[in-house]
Amino acid sequence: MSPDITVAELKTKMDNQEKFLLLDVREQMEFDTFNLNGMLIPLGSLMSRMDEIEDFQDQEVIVHCRSGARSATAKHILQQAGFKNVKNLLGGVLAWIEMESPQ
Repeated sequence: MSPDITVAELKTKMDNQEKFLLLDVREQMEFDTFNLNGMLIPLGSLMSRMDEIEDFQDQEVIVHCRSGARSATAKHILQQAGFKNVKNLLGGVLAWIEMESPQ
């Protein structure tokens, strides 16, 4: 089972331009309000749209949502579907915004 990832670790990966799939499992409205430039597949559509991401089964997939709950579910679904390296973004977009905001 893959360990999860913090927002600081994700930012480092992004800054280093590492190769991974960033999968956003929130709804379109949430994505339109704020996003991390990930691929949007809402959690409710994940099973029916699995073919869109099947090429990433052997690559790192980082899943995120608003707080980390839906993405935890998505991580489980992806692992059951054979994805080998899936990480949940701990705290989700809320943690990212908190990290980015000045203290």
